[in-house]
Amino acid sequence: MERKLFSPYTVKDVTFKNRIVMSPMCMYSCFDEDGLVTNWHRTHYTSRAVGQVGLIILEATAVTAQGRITPQDLGIWNDDHIAGLTELTGLIKEHGAKAGIQIAHAGRKATVDGEIIAPSALPFNEKSKTPKEMTKDEIAETIEAFRLGAERAKTAGFDVIEIHGAHGYLINEFLSPLSNQRTDEYGGSAENRYRFLREVIDAVKTVWDGPLFVRVSASDYHPEGLNVEDYVTFSTWMKEQGIDLIDVSSGALVPAKINAFSGYQVPFADKIKHEADIPTGAVGLITTGIQAEEILQNNRADLIILARALLRDPYWPRTAAKELGVDIEAPKQYERGWSL
Repeated sequence: MERKLFSPYTVKDVTFKNRIVMSPMCMYSCFDEDGLVTNWHRTHYTSRAVGQVGLIILEATAVTAQGRITPQDLGIWNDDHIAGLTELTGLIKEHGAKAGIQIAHAGRKATVDGEIIAPSALPFNEKSKTPKEMTKDEIAETIEAFRLGAERAKTAGFDVIEIHGAHGYLINEFLSPLSNQRTDEYGGSAENRYRFLREVIDAVKTVWDGPLFVRVSASDYHPEGLNVEDYVTFSTWMKEQGIDLIDVSSGALVPAKINAFSGYQVPFADKIKHEADIPTGAVGLITTGIQAEEILQNNRADLIILARALLRDPYWPRTAAKELGVDIEAPKQYERGWSL
C-alpha cells in the first residue's frame, strides 16, 4: 500500500515532496526588536529542511511593527527585511523543502509598546492592554500592509504564503462576534465580519498568484462564539476567492478551557474539507507517522502540519518513515547514519 504521507502534493505549480509541513511557530528571536532574521532562524528552519520536511512555513511574520505579537517577532513591514528572508528561503530550498511564510497582524494581542489596534476596543483579558477601535483609514492601511508584505514575500522567494486568520489575532478578531462589535460594514453579519479577510485576500492576490493558504481557528470554545459550522461557510467564501488550502487550528480568541488530546483538531479539518470542498491541513498534537497516515488514508485532510513534534525531533520524517516501513532518501552527508 502506498504511504500517502510520503507522496508528493501539488498546489498550483508548486510540488511538495511529501505531505509533512512544519507549522508556523513563533521563535521570539529578533533580539534587537528590528524584525530581522538572525542565526537562530537560519539554524532552526534549515535543520528541518535537512530533516526532509516537505514544506516549512515561517512563524507569524508581522506586516506592521505595531502588529507584532512581541517585540522579538520576525517582520516583513519594510524592505530591510527582504535580504534576510531571501537568505532563509535559499537555505530551506537548498535542501529540497519548499518555503512558506505566514503573514500576520496581532491586533489586540500585540504586546509592543504604544497604541495597539483591533476591530473593537475590547481587551483579550483583564491583564491585557485595551486596543483602539480601528478607523476606516486604519483598516485600509492594514490591508495595504498585508499586500506589501505579500509583495516582499514574493521578492524573497517564498513558494507559499499563508494568511494568519487564527489564534485571536487581528483577522480572527474581525471574524468573531466575541471580539468584533462594530456597527459599520465590518461588523454585525457574518458577511460583514468576513469583509476584512475578504479584502486582505483580494489585496494579496493582486501581487501573488502562487499557493495561498489561510490558517483559521475553527472553534472559539465559547457558547456565543464561532464554531466549525461558521468556518465551513467562511471556507466556502475563501475557496470562491481562490484560496488553495485551509490550515485548520482552533481556539485562542478568548480565554477558554480547551480539552486538548491527540488529534483533537482533526475533525475540524475533516468537516471543512468535505463540506466546503476545499483542501485542508490537519494540526494539533499529531505525533506519530501512523497517526498522520491514518488521517491521510481516511481522507480527513490533505497535509499534516506538525508543530511540537518537529521541535522535539528535526528529523521526524525519518522517524515516521521507519515507523511506516518507508525508505526515504537521506541527505548525502547523513547516509551512513540514516541507513541503520
